[in-house]
Amino acid sequence: MTTHVTIIGAGLGGLTLARVLHVHGIPATVYEAEPSPTARSQGGMLDIHDYNGQLALKAADLMEEFRGLILEGRQAMRVLDSDGTVLFDKADDGTGGRPEVQRGELRQILLDSLPAGTVRWGHKVSDTRALGDGRHEVTFADGSSVVTSVLVGADGAWSRVRPLLSSATPEYTGHSVVETYLFEADTRHPAAAKTVGGGALMVPAQGKEIFAHRETGDTLHTYVGLARPLDWFAAIDFTDAAAARALIAQEFGDWAPELTSLITDGDTAPVLRHHYALPNGHRWDRVPGVTLVGDAAHLTAPNGEGANLAMLDGAELGDFLAAHPDDIEAALTEYEQVMFPRTAETAAEGAELLEALLSENAPQRLVDMFTGHDQTR
Repeated sequence: MTTHVTIIGAGLGGLTLARVLHVHGIPATVYEAEPSPTARSQGGMLDIHDYNGQLALKAADLMEEFRGLILEGRQAMRVLDSDGTVLFDKADDGTGGRPEVQRGELRQILLDSLPAGTVRWGHKVSDTRALGDGRHEVTFADGSSVVTSVLVGADGAWSRVRPLLSSATPEYTGHSVVETYLFEADTRHPAAAKTVGGGALMVPAQGKEIFAHRETGDTLHTYVGLARPLDWFAAIDFTDAAAARALIAQEFGDWAPELTSLITDGDTAPVLRHHYALPNGHRWDRVPGVTLVGDAAHLTAPNGEGANLAMLDGAELGDFLAAHPDDIEAALTEYEQVMFPRTAETAAEGAELLEALLSENAPQRLVDMFTGHDQTR
């Protein structure tokens, strides 16, 4: 196959696709809106699963590099009640199949595995249009454009490629997260550090939750989840960090202080992230010359699978393109026939998880999930 593949978006899905294509000797160019690989923080920890994300890394021939990123002990998991009572406490014995790595480091090994010039930074897409015969034109904010023979949208929730295939748009799930960090936690925030433990902490309750993770460098990364309408968050001035922290903490006023300190003692300004999702089972009719991977195709409420699925999408699409060097449409058809049912199942599971986390008996339902069949998947 000599057809050049054009990928929009240098996230994990797009980069995995580019890497797998490179392994197969297929040329690709990735266009990314951000001006450089260090333009913004790449988020926190990811658990990379042996049934999807690790399969993608094997296809990309990057398992050795991946193993070098694993943070030992971070698969430990604790579930607490809001009064601080420990309901579930599982140590990391190395057999969980979901080792933890930093997202930014994982992205970097993918970037480092690609030929120089594969990623074109500072290319924000302003428009896409069909030209016929499977060709498309992508126009960038600087006025430049490219014509594609194979176009892949790996450009996330607000994909500019998706409208070529689908009229669906993400809708607010009713749930948002506020992120904070505590640095040098063991010495500066010992009560919070002890409560979080060596891996992840989950404290679910009706309509709200606190989730925290021990990252590299003695850092605690906290995600404070609230089921509130957009207007509720809009009334909070997040430019006033102290006031915003205080207002968020008020929602947890009767919780144990070692838990609320994860909010009130934050060393960074709180960052608000609304959760959006595409309709469950989102799919489209085959359109020649274009497809989607990752959140562009199947954005769901966070469920621990998004990055893993994006990488698997990219790896499988790359393998299908390599398997059908003279029939692009056969490759795209086979990819979508595999991807659609897999992601519909995951979206349904994610919706069930979110409902459980925010339900009246959330702590026990979560413990039941961890001690039941889901834990051994």
